[in-house]
Amino acid sequence: MATYKTSDFKKGIKVQIDGEPYLMAEMNFRKPGKGNALYECKLKNLIRGTTLQRVFKGGDTLEAADVEEVEVQYLYRQGDTWVFMHAESFEQYELDKDKVDDAWKYLKDGMACQMMLFNEKPVSLTPPAHVELKVEYCDPGARGDTATNVTKPVKLETGAEIAAPLFINIGNVLRIDTRTGEYIERVSN
Repeated sequence: MATYKTSDFKKGIKVQIDGEPYLMAEMNFRKPGKGNALYECKLKNLIRGTTLQRVFKGGDTLEAADVEEVEVQYLYRQGDTWVFMHAESFEQYELDKDKVDDAWKYLKDGMACQMMLFNEKPVSLTPPAHVELKVEYCDPGARGDTATNVTKPVKLETGAEIAAPLFINIGNVLRIDTRTGEYIERVSN
C-alpha cells in the first residue's frame, strides 16, 4: 500500500487513519525554533463527514486511502435502499439513506452519478450538479403578484420540494442546482 511522507502532505490527498478514509482539507507547515517541523492538518472523514485536527512531526507517514471515484447509473429505490450500476463493469451497488443523503431528491431512473468507493465498497454518492425535473404539484400563482423574489413551494416528480417563482405551473420542467437545492430556471412549459 502506498504511503505519504510529511513532505508529500498537501491539500486534497486522501489518507487512511484507523481504517477510515480522510481527505486532507487543510495543511499548515510550522517550523519552531528547536525540534522537528510540524504539519498541522485538518482532515475530513469521507464516510461520516466529520473533521479531525492532527499535528504530525517531520518524518511521519500516513497510508494512502484506497478511494476511487466511478460513474454509476441510478436504477431504482427499494424502501430505504437505492440501487446503482457501475457504468463499465455492470456491478450493482446498494446505498442506504445515510449515504445517499439529500441526493435522493434529484435521482431519476437511468441518471448518471459519481460514486466514491473505499476498498471497493460504496461510501458516498454525488448527483450531477444540475438536473431537469418536472413539476408534479404546485399552487397556482396569484395574478398580478409581480414582486421579485416571491416564491412558492413546488413538488417535483422525484418527491422533492423546492421554492420556485410564482409563474411556475404543474407540468413545467425546471433546472435545479443539486448542490444548493435551488431553482435555476424554467426549461419548458
